[in-house]
Amino acid sequence: MSMRQGESEADVVPKSKRPSDSAFKQQRLPAWQPVLTARTVLPTFFVIGVLFVPIGVVLLHLSNTANELIIDYTRCTSSDAANAGITCADYLQDNPGKQCNCAINFTLTSDFNGDVYMYYGLTNYYQNHRRYVKSRDDLQLLGQLSQTPSSDCAPFAYDPVTLEPIAPCGAIANSLFNDTLKLAQGGVDIKLLNTGIAWPSDKRVKFRNPEGNLTLALKGFAKPILWQHELYDLDKENPENNGFQNEDLIVWMRTAALPSFRKLYRRLDQTNNNYAKGLKAGEYTLNVEYRYPVVSFDGTKRMIISTTSVLGGKNPFLGIAYIVVGAICITLGLGLLLIHMRCSRSNMEMINVNPHTQYS
Repeated sequence: MSMRQGESEADVVPKSKRPSDSAFKQQRLPAWQPVLTARTVLPTFFVIGVLFVPIGVVLLHLSNTANELIIDYTRCTSSDAANAGITCADYLQDNPGKQCNCAINFTLTSDFNGDVYMYYGLTNYYQNHRRYVKSRDDLQLLGQLSQTPSSDCAPFAYDPVTLEPIAPCGAIANSLFNDTLKLAQGGVDIKLLNTGIAWPSDKRVKFRNPEGNLTLALKGFAKPILWQHELYDLDKENPENNGFQNEDLIVWMRTAALPSFRKLYRRLDQTNNNYAKGLKAGEYTLNVEYRYPVVSFDGTKRMIISTTSVLGGKNPFLGIAYIVVGAICITLGLGLLLIHMRCSRSNMEMINVNPHTQYS
């Protein structure tokens, strides 16, 4: 250590690296370590089991109060006269970008009372892939259009023919689900609403249209490559549901965490007196305008009609999980209790230890 002028060697005190004398830094904080004994562990297992099993039964019952019908239409047969006898999946493989129509008759065996929702479901579809999830331009989705989209959108940032920037860009928007699903009863279409299906927070915070006229704002921008309609013309009946505020687009842009998922597609218009209380039991028809290919990646497509319970849609997982955990705890408790009764030593045996006591 160097000394300053005028300082003696005795005046220089070396810096100490010892931590300050506090309870925290010197590790003198009070601690508690539980001693696990049969008297403390066994009641815990039994209490958890006794609580979880009834809770699971209640949750399972509430889930079962929601009605649900699932129809897999991946390989529905074409109803077009020109394509009679072939499935729409095969038709799309031979004619990419085209449309195939099919109809599926089904029966509701019980009334679907209350709010009725229609979902579409896809399987083996990895929306959680890292590059897929990143492939979007959040500023663009907020209505802040730029001639230079985010680099994350590549290779879906520019139209390969016109070289115009794409809005909305990226792989997520480009792969937007575009099948049209309709319900009919007795040959009459049932009105389904395409608004009120997205999260209000998403529509209010994450997705906005540019200021002014939407058509003019999108001039100089191309639609995504696989889209059949322009962004400003996605919903011809509800102009307010166009652009980045389109709820089908907003629902699709919220990527799923698992390869098999469902997304809200429509909700039943219950202002019609015939369906004010929901869907009654009877014969119905699902009419599909089939455009979305899934066979190439071994995927499937489903239409789900569902009502809701206090817990939301029909999902027995939570109830089953509670029952299984409760049953395991009770089983472990009984097993440990039996072992304790047969193999444990009495208090007197533990106290009276002498040099001749066997070690075990």
